[in-house]
Amino acid sequence: MIQVVAVITAKPGQRARLLEAFAANRAAVLAEDGCIEYGATVDAQGIPPSKASFGPDTFVVIEKWASLPALMAHGAAPHMAAFSAQTKEFTESKRIHILEPI
Repeated sequence: MIQVVAVITAKPGQRARLLEAFAANRAAVLAEDGCIEYGATVDAQGIPPSKASFGPDTFVVIEKWASLPALMAHGAAPHMAAFSAQTKEFTESKRIHILEPI
């Protein structure tokens, strides 16, 4: 199994817009062969901000894939290219961490 932590930062004030596009694309990703989990998360409410907080413009996508080939196919999927093109103007940065269990 492959796990991914994708830290996505929107341009200031654009996180809701980016999350809306993410939500619209999510069903297509969940339908991909080998997708086990794919969901967006944000800093928990009620927790005081710290150096580790992501802040109001960032969300984190938690992903689990059955295999590295499944993840690679995800990256090449047409709906992911469309998502990237649609969100490019209001995305500040993406940091993708690809991990495997030990």
